[in-house]
Amino acid sequence: MKQVYPTFIVNTDDGSEHSFLVCVPDMDIFTEGNTFADAIEMARDAIGLAGISMEDNKEELPVPSDQKTAIEKVKQDTEDIDFTKGVLTFVDIDFSEYRKKVDTKTVRRNVALPSWLNYEAEHAGINVSRVLQEALMNKLNVNRNM
Repeated sequence: MKQVYPTFIVNTDDGSEHSFLVCVPDMDIFTEGNTFADAIEMARDAIGLAGISMEDNKEELPVPSDQKTAIEKVKQDTEDIDFTKGVLTFVDIDFSEYRKKVDTKTVRRNVALPSWLNYEAEHAGINVSRVLQEALMNKLNVNRNM
């Protein structure tokens, strides 16, 4: 699922390594970056991580706010820094693609095969796990290419 979230970026111009502070009010995210481009990437990464965690916990992803609502939210959520003095931009994220990129852990599944088919696969040197992955990707019409 693709979404685009309003994101506020403030240049602190204080000479520190992380001089761009980021707020994504719809997700209650605060992060930082070294450059403006880095700040956007950090926002995208933080949104992606938060989103797939919410999906894993069976929580609804927040609906992105419009510009006016985002400004109202950021005014309520921040005390130390006025993010409304920064740049309001919109950061896109494809949660499905992000998950493919970062969620690479393997999951053990029990699969029942007829004994004769297992015998044939073993003797042919076939990696049943790989064949199952390829078949599932084909059936779901998805790919792992990143």
